[in-house]
Amino acid sequence: MDVGRRVVLAAALGGLLAGCSESGKSAAPTTTPPPPAAGRPAPPGGDTPRPAATTPAAAGPTRAEIVARYGKQTPSGWGLEVPGSLSRLPGNAKVAALTFDACGGKGGGEYDRALIDFLHERSVPATLFVNSRWIDENPAVLRELAADPLFEIANHGTRHLPLSVSGRSAYGIPGTRDAGEVYDEVSGNRARLTELLGHPPKFFRSGTAYCDDVAARIVTDLGERFASFHVNADGGATFTPEQVRKAMRDVRPGSVVIGHFNHPRGGTAAGIRLAVPELLQQGYRFVRLSDAPRS
Repeated sequence: MDVGRRVVLAAALGGLLAGCSESGKSAAPTTTPPPPAAGRPAPPGGDTPRPAATTPAAAGPTRAEIVARYGKQTPSGWGLEVPGSLSRLPGNAKVAALTFDACGGKGGGEYDRALIDFLHERSVPATLFVNSRWIDENPAVLRELAADPLFEIANHGTRHLPLSVSGRSAYGIPGTRDAGEVYDEVSGNRARLTELLGHPPKFFRSGTAYCDDVAARIVTDLGERFASFHVNADGGATFTPEQVRKAMRDVRPGSVVIGHFNHPRGGTAAGIRLAVPELLQQGYRFVRLSDAPRS
């Protein structure tokens, strides 16, 4: 982990929780087209929960198969970066991926339209990670975003839990307790998104973005890739606009940036409005995760 990222993570310790205020047990590669440049929309991808098996595209291992395969495995890594997770895009080109989470639950179910409007204004693509609880609170908004080719919709889980096969906690929030609960956390919201989008999501990010290496392999087996981040842009929607701008100065070629689009009264939108033009002037372009360059 580079020094710049350590500084941002230290300053934002616990901030990811603020962006997704209520978490925990009680709450409740295919071939891709060339990456779109900022200034042009990305091409389109081709609310009641339903079982994943009802959609052929979402078919995959059953819960029992995942438990049999991984139930006795012991993880060797835990945190924001584990084998199989994505925090940097490959290559040295000035390409970065903006990703924004919407977590739902108490204090986390709003919609930052100003942020989305700015991305439209500059034709900057982004990947939007949505939790099942946020879908419950914003079904019409999600349909609108899902129909927009500028954005990719990704999976932010069912109950917004850290992803663990052994009940590890992040920021005091107990994670999933075993391989079966990892399956539930991924597949529940995956089924909802598959029905909405007409195809399964390609990326998953857990609540708090914490994961162990066994859970990351389960995510892969279920047809998604675990997405972490390289730059924490908004400290869980706690940063002021100037703090967001400063954090975005740590963007490097290949950075995956995390922010939130569920706190309209935070500083995220105003800060991104300040930072993105600076990065564009430096020659950066932005892509959805699915449109990132291949190694």
